[in-house]
Amino acid sequence: MTMTPAELAELIRLVPDFPKPGIQFKDITPLLKHGRAFKSSIHHMAEMFKGETIHAIAAPEARGFIFGTSLAVEMGCGFLPIRKPNKLPYETKSHTYDLEYGTDTVHMHSDAVGAGDRVLLVDDVLATGGTMAACAELVGGMGGSIVGCGFLLELGFLNGRDKLKDHRVEVVLPE
Repeated sequence: MTMTPAELAELIRLVPDFPKPGIQFKDITPLLKHGRAFKSSIHHMAEMFKGETIHAIAAPEARGFIFGTSLAVEMGCGFLPIRKPNKLPYETKSHTYDLEYGTDTVHMHSDAVGAGDRVLLVDDVLATGGTMAACAELVGGMGGSIVGCGFLLELGFLNGRDKLKDHRVEVVLPE
């Protein structure tokens, strides 16, 4: 039996002062450890995009891989890893984006996305939206069509949706 979003939320552990003082970190590992909860979270994510034509799911490392690969299996489509620099063995395309103090870059294999490919972007948490916006720019720049952006949970106070306003955003556990 599928667990409700409220039941899933009970398995998210708050860790105070991580990674620095004043931060209330939402730890999803207890949910991942619980087989029925993990399966239910994937079910809920799949339901959010039921009926959409999706050729592949793309997700940034590391926790995006957990949800992205599981969701790709559930939905019967391919998976495209989005990695940090120097992690992919073949020719890559990249997109650099601004952080609060500096920049970061995401990479994909140059042949991962073709013109017209319908791609669902997935990650565990929607925080500031910067990484997912960069992923959308990367996939879109390669000719892919973004079906939407799916997340397990959202830290609404960080206004991540603002950076994704041109895309459909769905969250299992909105804040």
